[in-house]
Amino acid sequence: MILSKYASLMCGRYALAALQEEIITQFDINSLSDQATRAPLPIDWNIAPTKSIYLIKGASGERSLDIASWGLIAPWSKTREEASRSQSMAINARVETVHEKPTFRQAFKTKRCLVPATGYYEWATELGEYPRKQPIFVTSDEDHLLAFTGIYSFWKDPEVLDSGERDDSLPSMNQSVAIITRDAVGELAKVHNRMPLLLPRDRWDRWLDIDTPEQELKGLLAVPDPDSHLKFWPVESRVNSIRNNGRELIAPIEMGESETLF
Repeated sequence: MILSKYASLMCGRYALAALQEEIITQFDINSLSDQATRAPLPIDWNIAPTKSIYLIKGASGERSLDIASWGLIAPWSKTREEASRSQSMAINARVETVHEKPTFRQAFKTKRCLVPATGYYEWATELGEYPRKQPIFVTSDEDHLLAFTGIYSFWKDPEVLDSGERDDSLPSMNQSVAIITRDAVGELAKVHNRMPLLLPRDRWDRWLDIDTPEQELKGLLAVPDPDSHLKFWPVESRVNSIRNNGRELIAPIEMGESETLF
């Protein structure tokens, strides 16, 4: 069994069981980026850091669908190796400090986004009834896609700039995303002490608007009862390996039954 190095992170793995058409409908998307048009992403039940993911941007009340890689690349990275290392350490940004951390603060000011998701996986700590490291799947009890709050940035590979050549081998490395997290509440706090910051629909436009003042942004992120529309259940440990995918990863299990070994 392979336990991903990201399994202990929050939020370190999620699912998006929706194609572009459904995302466009649920998020009132007005346009697609060239990359989203050219290479739509498949349904993915086991999205791990550094994978290409969808993000939603906004300006003047319009919303666009784009693609980036998960994990914010530090803007000062000078090589691909540095970029890769920084990305793996910045898949999440804490809401308490996102506005001041050097890696995140500029993106927080000018490049805010939403990340659509069907649900996310969490690995239980010792806080509640589940055994430590038991995977849990969390999703909406209204069968709607969740809107993770996120920030994004662009990184230009100095090696490519110096050569004057296009680098089409790393199209998603140039734009990267971090998901903002907050303290978990209610029953979810008995699974893990953090959760993704889920933004209600009536706050989307102000969050995405580049002109929204920072003080207002902090108020937007103070979401009451963030767990009020969520449900969750334990799942098999197959999700621990990024090689596994498919709807069966979110199938509920009865605690105490034998889990599949592989």
